[in-house]
Formats: sequence, structure tokens, C-alpha cells
Amino acid sequence: MRILVALICSLALVSVAQGQQKQEKKSQQKKQAQTAQRPAQPTRQPTGAGKKPPVATYQGQKTRQGQTSAAAHPAQKSKNNQTSTPGYQGKNRNRPGTSTTAQENQKAKRNQNQIQRQAGTTAKGGQVKPGGKPREATTAATVARGKTAQGKPIKPQHFNVPKQPNTAKAPPVKFQQGRHIQGSQNWQGARYTVFRNYTPQWHNQGWWRSHHNRIVFVFGAPYYWNAGYWFPAWGYYPNAYYAWDGPIYAYNNLPPDQVIANVQSTLQQQGYYNGEVDGLAGPLTRGAIADYQRDHGLYVTSTIDQPTLQSLGMA
Repeated sequence: MRILVALICSLALVSVAQGQQKQEKKSQQKKQAQTAQRPAQPTRQPTGAGKKPPVATYQGQKTRQGQTSAAAHPAQKSKNNQTSTPGYQGKNRNRPGTSTTAQENQKAKRNQNQIQRQAGTTAKGGQVKPGGKPREATTAATVARGKTAQGKPIKPQHFNVPKQPNTAKAPPVKFQQGRHIQGSQNWQGARYTVFRNYTPQWHNQGWWRSHHNRIVFVFGAPYYWNAGYWFPAWGYYPNAYYAWDGPIYAYNNLPPDQVIANVQSTLQQQGYYNGEVDGLAGPLTRGAIADYQRDHGLYVTSTIDQPTLQSLGMA
């Protein structure tokens, strides 16, 4: 009897224990389900005046890829070297994120320096030192006119020049015994010998005819030919008109007025001469010749010489 009672009590205790275990297990599973449904929220701390709210608990820690949270390091530069403060503008002008204004300023400065270098280079040309040799150069005036020294050969033309000279534009020059062309002592080379040695001579018709068998008349004034140049025959006619007292290169065997007219036309095309093609070597024509010679590194003879005609492509 006792054994039966003890067995019953043991079974009852085992049943109660198993029921408690099942109940505890169900309670634990229920708690885990509630915890899983509840969203995870970062720990917050109270903020005061003038303080920034704290970041999440895990902000500032490195991730598995080695990247750092942007909120934890707001001043850290990104990997593409982008900058947002004026202090870094200009340092990364060739990289993304550079200020557009800084790039434009750098480009404008480079263009300005290039223009200044070019202006300084061209300003050095076009000058001939006294006693030195002429040098080829391209000056700012030549660039502005857009012309070059050596062009295609120019064929001579015949121009219908006025029969009477316009003395208002080309006043007559006077005879001066023993006069020399100013500056010619500095013009070196065989092609300028005729200018260094020139001095006007006064003789009558008989003398001129006996010494020179080639004489032409331009605007009623006689010119004699010698060594490839035309010269005024002073005294042949005492009142003869000359606009220029000096040698004129005998281009293509043309008389002096046609040589001058061809030069005037060529200088017109190159933007140096703005006057009339009248065959007179007046002040306007001589000034245009001087400008051309100066721009192209020639001796400034202010008249028609062989080097100038070669530079123009006429000889």
C-alpha cells in the first residue's frame, strides 16, 4: 500500500515539473518574439542649448569596408578631393569639385601672359642700328597690316599718271651743291653704295648729253641713267621740277614716274600708301616707303632702292 502511494506521488511530482518547464518555455518564446518585433532605436541623451544632438551609438566606428560614418567626421575630406571652402580653391583646379571661378581666373592669367610675351617679341624687331647691318623682322605694325615681306612676283604695269604734277602734294625740291643723303653713311653693303656716293651735279645740256646717252623726261624734267638708277639732271633745264633729289631704282627699264607709280600701287595693296597713284615721289609716298622699310628690317632710305623692291616682290 505504501509503495502504491509513493508511486502515485512521484508521478504527480513529475507531471507538475514537466508542466512548469513547458510554461517557462512558452513564456521565453513569447518574450523573444516581442523583442524581435520592437524596432532598434539609438540611445539618446538630453541636449542642452548650443550643443549638437549626439550621434547614434555606433556612429564614428569603422565599418567592415573601412569607411567612416560621415556624421561622425563632418570635416573629413571625401576621397574624390572635393573641397567646399575658399581656402582650397585653386589647389585642385584640375580635379572634380574645383571652383569654376578659380579655373577661369587661371586661364585668363595664362592668356594675358602669352599676349604680353608675344607683344614683347614683336616690339624688338624692325629696327636698324646706325652702322650695323639690316635685319629681317616682323613688327607689330606689320602684323596689324597682315602682310609679309616676300610675296609673289609682281608684274610691272603702265599707269596713266597726270600730265602735270600736283605741287601742293609734292612740292619741288631745291638744288643744293655738295649735299649728301642724310643717314646714308650708315647704310652698309654694295647695294647702298649709290646712296652713300650721291651728290647733286649742275651742268648744262651739252655736258649731260656728252656724258650720258640715256636721258628721259618726266613732267618736263630730265633724268639720266647710270648703274641701274635714275638721277635728276640738274641744270639741263634750270627750272625743271623734281619732287625728290636722289637715286631711283630703274625697275624693269621703266621711266622714273612709272617706277614710282608701280611702287605706290603695291604699297596701296599692302596698306601702307593711301594717296593717289600719280608717279610722284612726294612726302606722302616717301613716308609710306619709310614705314614699309622700317617694318621689314630694311635701311630707311625713304626712296625706291633695289632691296625694297625685292622685298615687295617687284625685282
